Amino acid sequence: MIWKLLFPPKCVLCGKILEKGQIDLCDRCRIHGPVCTKSKIKLPFLDSWLALWHYEEDVRRSLLRYKFYGKRHLAKNYGRLLADKLLREREADFDMITWVPVSRMRRLRRGYDQVELLAKALGEALEMEPVKCLRKIRRTQVQSRLTGQAQRRANVLGAYEVIDPRQVVGMRVLLLDDIITTGATAGECARVLLTAGASEVHCAAVASAIHYKNTSR
Repeated sequence: MIWKLLFPPKCVLCGKILEKGQIDLCDRCRIHGPVCTKSKIKLPFLDSWLALWHYEEDVRRSLLRYKFYGKRHLAKNYGRLLADKLLREREADFDMITWVPVSRMRRLRRGYDQVELLAKALGEALEMEPVKCLRKIRRTQVQSRLTGQAQRRANVLGAYEVIDPRQVVGMRVLLLDDIITTGATAGECARVLLTAGASEVHCAAVASAIHYKNTSR
């Protein structure tokens, strides 16, 4: 009780102190937030994908706080909200949860892997233990600094490998990421999972930067 008085729960997007009965989001953000609706856009090697929101305004600021300013507690909020959306909207079942890993150097500098925390929070909400299936084996440029889908795909080609193919053979995999921009990173991770024997790969993310009106991205 004292902890909640000192650090009251806040809206994961706008930061407003939540009122009684509100969980994760204030009423305004729950109703008017930039919800990412179901997309018909197909991403390479992914059987399906979804995201909570479009990557803009409060969503962008929230994720920047989470990734670069140590607000790792936000993983719990994102995980609960993603679990709710998956249970409501998913068309395919999955056997295991894994995530797009950051490099060892980036993890050391940041102090945590933000997508691993997201996977653990989602796993807790769904009562599934996430499995570390992938590792990054090659340094890449920061994807956000590259323009165009072709550059982004080339940048991550061969950057990931499956740790133990026996873990994924025949599995329907749910791959977690924080932001889907063009789908290049998630697609490359899906490619190596499928090559290792996974039967399906589906992706879920906190936010999507894909513009539905521009399907050439």
